[in-house]
Amino acid sequence: MVFSSLIFCTIFLPLCLLVYYGLPRIAGGGIDRKIILSNYILLFESLIFYAFGGVKYLLLIGVVIFINWSAGFLCAPNRHRNIVRVLGLIFAVLADMGMLFFFKYFNFFIATIENVFYPGKLTIAQRATGILSGVGTGALGISEIVLPVGISFFTFQALSYVIDVYKNDAELQGNILYFALYISCFPQLIAGPIVHYKDIASQLSERNVGSNEFAEGIKRFCFGLSKKVLIANTLAAVADQIWSSDISQLDVTVSWLGAICYTFQIYYDFSGYSDMAIGLGKMFGFDFKENFNHPYRAESIQEFWRRWHISLSTWFRDYVYIPLGGSRHGMGRTCFNIFIVFLLTGIWHGANWTFFIWGLVYGILLIFERLWFGKILAKNPIKFFNRILIFIIVNSLWVVFRAGTIMEAGAFISRMFVGGLKPLNLFNYLSGMSVIAFICAMLFGGFVQAHMSVKAVKGNMLVCLTLLLLSLLFLVNGTYNPFIYYQF
Repeated sequence: MVFSSLIFCTIFLPLCLLVYYGLPRIAGGGIDRKIILSNYILLFESLIFYAFGGVKYLLLIGVVIFINWSAGFLCAPNRHRNIVRVLGLIFAVLADMGMLFFFKYFNFFIATIENVFYPGKLTIAQRATGILSGVGTGALGISEIVLPVGISFFTFQALSYVIDVYKNDAELQGNILYFALYISCFPQLIAGPIVHYKDIASQLSERNVGSNEFAEGIKRFCFGLSKKVLIANTLAAVADQIWSSDISQLDVTVSWLGAICYTFQIYYDFSGYSDMAIGLGKMFGFDFKENFNHPYRAESIQEFWRRWHISLSTWFRDYVYIPLGGSRHGMGRTCFNIFIVFLLTGIWHGANWTFFIWGLVYGILLIFERLWFGKILAKNPIKFFNRILIFIIVNSLWVVFRAGTIMEAGAFISRMFVGGLKPLNLFNYLSGMSVIAFICAMLFGGFVQAHMSVKAVKGNMLVCLTLLLLSLLFLVNGTYNPFIYYQF
C-alpha cells in the first residue's frame, strides 16, 4: 500500500487518525498517559501498514528492531568497556548490512555465478549480456529472493541509532516499543525520509498537535499527493511509452522527451512522497526534516546533491564521509572519500550495473568539480547557463538510472544526440493533459517557488483541498499509479 492509493486516502488514513486521537481521549488520564497510548496505537497501525507489503516481512522488521535495540545497550557509553562497545557496533553493522546485501544483491550474485560457471550453451556474448543485465541462466535452480519493502530505509535508520548511541550523540532508548515505533512509523517507513533518532527522540515522549499543525499536515499531504498523481503519474505514462519503444528507432526529439519526462517523474514522484510523509508526520505530531529543496535549480553537481534526497546524502555524509576523514586530510584523501561515498550511493539503490555506473559517474564528476570545474561554475556570471548545464548532466544520468542494462542506457543516450530530428513524432506521445503536466513540472520544479513564498504556494487550504479532490478523481479514473522508490 502506498500513500497515493484510494484505500490509503479514503479508508486506512481516516481510520488511523480516528483511532489515534479517539482512543486516548476515551481512555482519559494525563498527557503522559495519552502519549504512551498514542505511541502504542501508532505502532500497531504502522505494523498493519507494513503488513500490506507482506505479512511474513513483519518478522524481518522485528528482527531489525530487536538487534539494533539490543546493540544500543552494548554500545552505550559508561555501560561497558570499549572493547564491548566496539564489538556491539560491529555486530550491528554486520547484521544490518548483511540483511540488506542478502535481500538486495543475492539474486544478482547468483545470476553472475550462473553466467560465469554454468553458462550451458550460451555464447560468450550472451554470457556477458547476462552478467551486465543481472539475468541468470537458472542453472542452479535457486528461487529469486523478493525484496522486502523499505528495507534500505529502515536498516539505515536503525544503524544510525546504534552509531549515534556509540558516539554519545543520542540517548539510549530503554523502551523497545518506543524504538520499534521509531523504526516502523508508517509515514516514513517504506521510502523515507531517513529519520535520525536524535532528531525525534524527544517527540516520542513529548508532542502536542494543535489545529494549526494538523492543518499544515493536511496541506502538505495534499500538495505532495497532487505532485505524485497529477504530475508524476501523467509524465510516467509518456516516459514508459517511449522507453518501451524500439530505442534504435527513436529520434532526438522523442528520446529527449522520454529522458526529460522521466527526470521530472522521478522528482515529483519521490519529492511528492516525501511531502506526503512530512504532512502525515505533522498530523501525528512528528516533525520530519525536508528531503528535497528544488534540486533542478542547482548550479553545480555538489549543490544538486545538497538539494536531492537530502536525508540519504546526510546519512552518507555523517556515517561514511566524515568517519573516512571528510576533507580534513588533503585533496587526495578528500577525492577518495567522495568517490567511496558515491560508489556506495549507487550500490545502495540496487543490484544492477546501471546503479553502479550512475554512482560512479557522479563521484567522478564531483571530484572533477572540486579539483577544477567548480571554480569555473562559481565565476560564471550567468548562472542560468550553470543550471542548464547541470540539468543536462543530471537528465542524462537519469537515463542510466532508468535503463534496465548498460547497453540500453548507452543506446538511449546515443539517440538523444545522433538520432536525427523528427519533431512531428512528439505528437505520437503527447496529449493535452501530458502537455499541461509538463508545463507544471517545469514551473513548480523551483521556478515558481523562487518568486513566491512557500506559504503562498502551499498555504491556501482551498487550493490544497481542490488538489486533493482532483488527485482522488485521477486515482478513481486510472489504474496507473507506480512509485519509483517503492522498489528500494
